[in-house]
Amino acid sequence: MAKPPIDPLFDQLIKSAKNDDRLAEDWHDDPWDIVVDNSESSVEPRDFREIAPMVRIVLVAVVCFSLLLGAIGLWYLHKVNPSGGSGVGVSFTVNDGDSVSSVSSRLESEGFITSAGVFRWYVGRKGGIELTPGYYTINPRDHMGNIMKVLSTPPSATFVKVTFPEGFTLSQMAKRLAEKTLRLNADLFNQAVQDPAVSSVYRPAGQTSLEGLLFPDTYQISGDESESQVVARMVQLMERVGRQEGLNESQDLVGFSPYKTLVIASMIEREAKTEGDRAKIARVIYNRLELGMKLQIDATLYYAAPEGSTFIQAKELDTPYNTYLYKGLTPTPIANPGRASIAAALHPAQNPLQNDPICKGVAKPCRYLFYVLSDKDGNHAFAATLAQHEANVEASRAAGLLP
Repeated sequence: MAKPPIDPLFDQLIKSAKNDDRLAEDWHDDPWDIVVDNSESSVEPRDFREIAPMVRIVLVAVVCFSLLLGAIGLWYLHKVNPSGGSGVGVSFTVNDGDSVSSVSSRLESEGFITSAGVFRWYVGRKGGIELTPGYYTINPRDHMGNIMKVLSTPPSATFVKVTFPEGFTLSQMAKRLAEKTLRLNADLFNQAVQDPAVSSVYRPAGQTSLEGLLFPDTYQISGDESESQVVARMVQLMERVGRQEGLNESQDLVGFSPYKTLVIASMIEREAKTEGDRAKIARVIYNRLELGMKLQIDATLYYAAPEGSTFIQAKELDTPYNTYLYKGLTPTPIANPGRASIAAALHPAQNPLQNDPICKGVAKPCRYLFYVLSDKDGNHAFAATLAQHEANVEASRAAGLLP
């Protein structure tokens, strides 16, 4: 049986397949033809345990360094601004030739700061200080910035306001000055008021005390003033007020020298409580002096008596200031009078007219000769006779104004 004829196209395909088989047998794979299965990586990672110790060391070092910096910062802040708040201001002196180094050492030793070294570093970082010799008031353990500010202000540019009330004695003024300025001393003030170098036009020859010659007022005391300079200023102000009020003409006005008029003014200052009584008390003093009567002014007793003495104790003391024992004026003023009392001493009230109720039954001339406290506001009742005065005293006692 004859074979069927072969399709030429089919024969060609057969031959092509055979050729492909021979080519496949001769094929060689290139390295880049290898396909790698990445589903399970063949690269093993470095064990973390090998690098962990180094990391731990670095971390510990960083933490320790941070803690150290924090501790140093807290220590520094505590030195710059101590806890607990600042204390009461205390006087501190900067001397000629002082430097920031010497001042910082004294500030530490005297308890103003806790570290001289930190203070020097702080001052250097803030631009430094130009120190001026003088007195400064510094609060102990204050912020170093505040202390630096105080020391940067020249004493002549710093002031403390001090008020000396009218009627204060020299010893009271000394105490007030020391309390308010802190750096000035009461003993040195008391020495200054006895210093002949500090003079007053109103102080008579032979008188050493300046009692009554310092004008009570509010003063701005600069940081470089001494006790003597303060006293001199107060004396000068009394002289100026005296000229303004006519004290230099006191001999013509009331028949007494300026100094004796100030003695009278000081009594008025200590006795009068209200403005309306000043001139009347002045008239009582002048009337009693004219008649040769003892002044019997309570305030003079206390001036020479120990502090805390009762009226009875003071009255029993034999001193030139006991106007119950001795006639006339006291040797010195008993206080430093203000302007109103000086004016009253120079311009005493007129005596009551004859038709005034207190002049009833009194022979001419009717005069003010007695006074006693009459109410809680400090007003006084005035009398022309002892009988009237005794009645006023009983009324005052009944009102609880007298012991």
